[in-house]
Order: sequence, then structure tokens, then C-alpha cells
Amino acid sequence: MAEAIGVKICNYSMKMMINKISTYKKCLHEERFFDAHEVLEEVWFTRRFEESNEVKLLKGFINAAVSFELLKRGREKPAKNVWLTYLKYRQLLFKTKTPYLNDYYQLSRYLDLFYKKLH
Repeated sequence: MAEAIGVKICNYSMKMMINKISTYKKCLHEERFFDAHEVLEEVWFTRRFEESNEVKLLKGFINAAVSFELLKRGREKPAKNVWLTYLKYRQLLFKTKTPYLNDYYQLSRYLDLFYKKLH
């Protein structure tokens, strides 16, 4: 499917990437924000030098988890700054050609609701 729409897939299979997204959400739900950050950083790190919207979007999701961790530690101003970085990257969601578009969209909705819950 992904190759049919001309999308470059990194070393992760589709099933593995879906699992990473699910694990990220589970970590957020359990308020293990640092762990959530680590889950997606594992994917992002291997692709960090690519100039693609998907890589930037992954970086944004990582920033969202960092923002939550900073809030947890009582560092509200840095948390807000990092959240704004997430929002900057979130704008790339529908400019990203990826087989995970729906998963990323659902994740962005989850992050927005989670952010509201914390504030």
C-alpha cells in the first residue's frame, strides 16, 4: 500500500509503527511522558536527517510528550513553549504522504484532548 502511493518507508514495518503509536498513547495515558517520548524517538532518530513532513510530524509528537513531562515537573513556561513547537509541526499533518495518516490524525486529536485535560 505505502509503496503504491510512493511513500518511503523506513526500517519499521507498518505493524511495528502502529504498535509504536499505540505504545506512545498508552504511555501518555499512564502519565509516563518520558517513556512516550522515547518510544517515538526510536523511530524519529533513524530518520532525523530526512527532510520530510512525516519526520517533522514525529518530532512534533515527541515534543508533545516532552511538554507533558515538563508540566508534570511544574515547569509551565517551558512546557508551553514546547507545546507551541508541537503545534507548529502538527500543521504538517495533512501535507504528509504516509500510510499512517489516519493514525497520526487520531493521535493528534488524542494529544489535543489530553492537553486540555492537563490544563
